[in-house]
Amino acid sequence: MTGSAAPAVDVAVVGAGPIGLAIAWRCATRGLRVAVHDPAPGSGASAVAAGMLSPVAEAYFGERRLTELLVASAARWPGFAAELTEASGVEIGYRTEGTLMVGLTGDDLAEARRLWAYQQGLGLPVTPLRPSELRDREPALAPRVRGGALAPTDHQVDPRLLVPALRTAAQRANAAFVPRPVRRLSDVDARITVVAAGCGAAALTGLPVRPVKGQILRLRAPGGVAPGFRHVIRGYADGEHVYLVPRADGEVVLGATVEERSDTTVTAGAVQRLLRAGVDLLPELTEYDLVEAVAGLRPGTPDNAPILGPLPGRPDVLAATGHHRHGIVLTPITAETIADLVTTGVADPLLGPFGADRFTDAPPARPRAGDRSGPRRTVTSSAGTGDVARPDAGDLSGRRRTVGSSAGDVARPGAGEADGPGRTTEEDLWS
Repeated sequence: MTGSAAPAVDVAVVGAGPIGLAIAWRCATRGLRVAVHDPAPGSGASAVAAGMLSPVAEAYFGERRLTELLVASAARWPGFAAELTEASGVEIGYRTEGTLMVGLTGDDLAEARRLWAYQQGLGLPVTPLRPSELRDREPALAPRVRGGALAPTDHQVDPRLLVPALRTAAQRANAAFVPRPVRRLSDVDARITVVAAGCGAAALTGLPVRPVKGQILRLRAPGGVAPGFRHVIRGYADGEHVYLVPRADGEVVLGATVEERSDTTVTAGAVQRLLRAGVDLLPELTEYDLVEAVAGLRPGTPDNAPILGPLPGRPDVLAATGHHRHGIVLTPITAETIADLVTTGVADPLLGPFGADRFTDAPPARPRAGDRSGPRRTVTSSAGTGDVARPDAGDLSGRRRTVGSSAGDVARPGAGEADGPGRTTEEDLWS
């Protein structure tokens, strides 16, 4: 919108994935007029993502600040899930059995133990388990598994249930939905524009967000029964890092590759590697139906951490993008802190290490307080379908193919330690 005419709405959200919808819901419940722009809500990342809420298992070397953010957001998930279920009347598949981290061979276990020691050093809840103790919890695990550990606070949610719930909650809070794509931010008639564009945030904002390809499989237990295991399983199997996420309806999500590519082609090699590793850990999977193989794109950043806050030199543009593997677990804290920033103009200290200015030499912009008479601002968000021509955001997004039928406190970095929010000094594990 140009000129001095009042904007049509207070907040326009571009993209209706989990983060965009959650921001819309939080803003609408605060009395703001909200419009969500997306021609196909829920068709991007949320349709592909596994939905693991894993601040412990995803705590990697050199990423302490990011781990702090993951832990803080995961701690909000119980309340967030309960509030969302009440507001929407929709179950979201939130489960709290915890996560088992396992190693198949001696070499696998040695690599895993090195990471568990690091995680324990951060004060995270990691309990080592002997093979017999693992199989007491999950008898379906292969006898070859050499050892493991329990992360009791690493939970899960079903993104394919989460998105409809968020949409319903936003609609009940009087957010409107506009089924049109947004090609330019200048086309949006709003005081605040929330761009949930994922990888498309790069084209809309110039932020250094790149696509990171991931391939993932969905299996189904025979006979329509629940899978033969309850915990999320994250494991090393002959050097291959995989996860297995059970759903109550019999589905098992098996993933995922990490590829610096921008295509969404499903490859036979990736399917073979994932199935081999999954069956090595849980032999009963050989009897499951293979119902879906899909490839999508995660929105990555140079340091693997999200971009949250004002764009340099543009106090009218706020960013909430680049969540890479963490779009689902970071949904509550992203939505709440961005909504706070929109309404008050005051950034939560948690956002400090994740500003867009860390990628430039420009000083950070300072947004004004969020009164309705103020100038327009733009919020750029990531874990959504992204109303842009490029692939969308979150953990994964892209096209699917049908194959068959239908946390505890974290220590802050000490002196001499890398202080980047998500700088990775080891290989990314268990995407």
